[in-house]
Amino acid sequence: MTAKFTSGEVQEVYLAYNTFKSVLVQNPTFAKLLPLEVDSTEEADVSDDGSQIDYKYEPDPNVILDTLVPLYLQTLIHQAFLETEAGEHASRMTAMDNATRNASELVDSLTLDYNRARQAAITTELIEIVSGAEAL
Repeated sequence: MTAKFTSGEVQEVYLAYNTFKSVLVQNPTFAKLLPLEVDSTEEADVSDDGSQIDYKYEPDPNVILDTLVPLYLQTLIHQAFLETEAGEHASRMTAMDNATRNASELVDSLTLDYNRARQAAITTELIEIVSGAEAL
């Protein structure tokens, strides 16, 4: 992805994934990865005389950027995978919870039907016994 971007083969790189908000809510997200956008709302460090402070970096700033930018991109992609996986697990957990609840309701309903049928059979048997005893 970065090689195609730096070679000019692609102009922009986007990442589509689900952002995990809660067990029941995962929002689809479409994020721009490349080119990186810098938030320019932050204020620059200013010295007492009003001039901008120029920091010196070791190693060279280009070396730092060449190291940090790929790690930053890798972290963004890893985060997207983890959020999507968390959403998948949450959906599975919700589905299994619903299936368990439905199965419990079905067992309760079938138990009630079975008990009614058994009670009807017992009642019919008792009526037959009483009728037979009265006939004698």
